[in-house]
Amino acid sequence: METLAQSVSAMAPSTSASLTIPLVFALAGDATWLVYLLATAATLLIGFCISRFARLSASPGSLYSYTADTLPPVFGVVAAWALLLAYLATGASVAGGALYYATVLSQQFLHLAPASLATLAVVCASAGYIAFRDVKLSAEVMLWIEAVSVTLILIVLSLLPFHIGLHLDSRQFRLHGVSFSSMGPALVLSIFSFAGFESATTLGGEARNPLRTIPRTVLQCALLAGIFFMLCAYSEVLGFRGEPGALSDTTSPLHLLARKAGVSPLGVAIDCGAFISMFACVLACATAAARVLMKMAHDGLLPSALQRTNPRHGTPGAAVALSVALMFCATAAMALRGDTGSTMYDLMGSLSVFGFLTAYALVAVALPFARRALGQHSLLIVAASVATVAVIVLIAIFDLNSTGDAVHARIPYIYLAYIAAGLIWYGLKRRVALSA
Repeated sequence: METLAQSVSAMAPSTSASLTIPLVFALAGDATWLVYLLATAATLLIGFCISRFARLSASPGSLYSYTADTLPPVFGVVAAWALLLAYLATGASVAGGALYYATVLSQQFLHLAPASLATLAVVCASAGYIAFRDVKLSAEVMLWIEAVSVTLILIVLSLLPFHIGLHLDSRQFRLHGVSFSSMGPALVLSIFSFAGFESATTLGGEARNPLRTIPRTVLQCALLAGIFFMLCAYSEVLGFRGEPGALSDTTSPLHLLARKAGVSPLGVAIDCGAFISMFACVLACATAAARVLMKMAHDGLLPSALQRTNPRHGTPGAAVALSVALMFCATAAMALRGDTGSTMYDLMGSLSVFGFLTAYALVAVALPFARRALGQHSLLIVAASVATVAVIVLIAIFDLNSTGDAVHARIPYIYLAYIAAGLIWYGLKRRVALSA
């Protein structure tokens, strides 16, 4: 259960239904369901490669360890920095999402907006404390939070057709008015909904029977999340037909749909669940990022202090503290610049996707070599590896060629600069080690 909870909470599916789908709709319109179908197919392909690797080894470095143990060192370094950024940026993104929903709820009940820096500090510090104290307890809490939130959303979506009429939305299936020039950024954002589905791999030996439970968890999360996201995308677009405001403009889409379905109290409960789910995702990302930091420190990429674990709790305290501190600093800088919580969620989420895609691609490349080293060569594995890398490259190219927004257009280049800095750091550390 705890292994499943780590991946489910890192994805935070209820937050995607509340915040990511409207952002995707702003880009893809009536093709939102199709974008999520494509994202689900890509994620299942990636999940197949990761699950096959997870059957071979269990390490807290997860995808980084899979790559570093198989390919030349430089590829392991790229995977390490990419995966670290992916978890940290996702954590910062959902911390911004928590700020967004804290503002929505505060305005609903108290008619005032909370202080941004104070809210971000409380969210990050609380997540860090729980991640430091007890991984098992936090995982169980995260799973129940998501289970309740997703159940409430499904109840609203199930009741909605009885109030608006049972019929198929032909405009969505005809892709009415869809601009394919913005499908690239929409696909990247939809991939963000799945980001972290593999994070159960970061638990490594902490999981019970890891070589069996982790591969199963990865594939289950990808499939079930994909079905849930497509259902939400279709239902939310359908539910907003005839509304004065667009799905992309509303502050709380599921709240409005709950009122339309005749169950307004559930809308408030979903908003509360979205906030708690955002917090749970910060917690899951702090847990995952800390394990990657610990593995990087063990391999000499970072100071050795980061690999130490607390003798009482068995958790990497220094790595957890650094993870949540970096998440807070990133969101605090954006808040001081005047960015809203939804903007943090959008921009940091888009940045994290490139880190995940890099790590996923390197794992797919490494898989056939790892299997061959064990005498388990398979044409199916090779074909899946090639297909996965091709899909990831196409997603990246599609995004680069179709991004019209200037801010989003800079994100890939910011990511490349970050990876370059990581490689330079590795080169300097290696030169010092050789000279010594």
